[in-house]
Amino acid sequence: MTIGIVCAIEPELAHLRNDLTGRAATVVGHSHFDVGELDGHRVVLVGGGMGKVNTAVAGTVLADRFDCRAIVFTGVAGGLDPGLHVGDIVIADRAVQHDAGVIEDSGLQIYQPGHVPFINPTDRRGYPIDPALLGRVKKRLADFTLPTLPAAAGGCDRPPQISYGSVLTGDQFVHSDITRDRLHRELGGQAVEMEGGALAQVCEAFDIPWLVIRALSDLAGRESQFDFTAFVDQAAAGSASILRRLLSVL
Repeated sequence: MTIGIVCAIEPELAHLRNDLTGRAATVVGHSHFDVGELDGHRVVLVGGGMGKVNTAVAGTVLADRFDCRAIVFTGVAGGLDPGLHVGDIVIADRAVQHDAGVIEDSGLQIYQPGHVPFINPTDRRGYPIDPALLGRVKKRLADFTLPTLPAAAGGCDRPPQISYGSVLTGDQFVHSDITRDRLHRELGGQAVEMEGGALAQVCEAFDIPWLVIRALSDLAGRESQFDFTAFVDQAAAGSASILRRLLSVL
């Protein structure tokens, strides 16, 4: 069966598309779905575009039309955990949509998408990864090390660290020290991006496993737009390398 691979932007796609063999493109909606083989595995690669709706559309097509056995998002994100650096990898063990909930006078109260406390209430917060898949991922990456990033690519004189934790999703590019610190403090997020929580929601609806792999291109603070531009290519390469290491266990 086929593995679905979703990216949001061209630098993320570029590290994978050119290595597909037997590639055949199918256009659905506004997206090109490239069917082929990557390292001997049948995959469908799509650039879904940024944001939750774009990702939900791409994920639904992968699940329904291409009958994917698992769907992976690979790409870049902003770091929330102050212990992480540009180039580090965060693999989601839970995806949380940080912009879904109830607006009260005190601000946004985060709640599970599709629910509010007085309509279809729930105790859930976010979407956990399948435990068996997470176990296979950790085992496969236990002895895997990415090359040290040079300082010019945002590196800090050590190989990129691979972490597992909460990845937060919202339809905003976070460019704020205050918001970054709040998201880490209140929700325990390690990284913030714009797509993973939507993919997790779609995959849960279709009862198929999902995986979100994020390399940090910036640290989600006031310099994030400049760091993103400078470091996105190298960070995306790291995320793609992790994905290719994991294809055999998906």
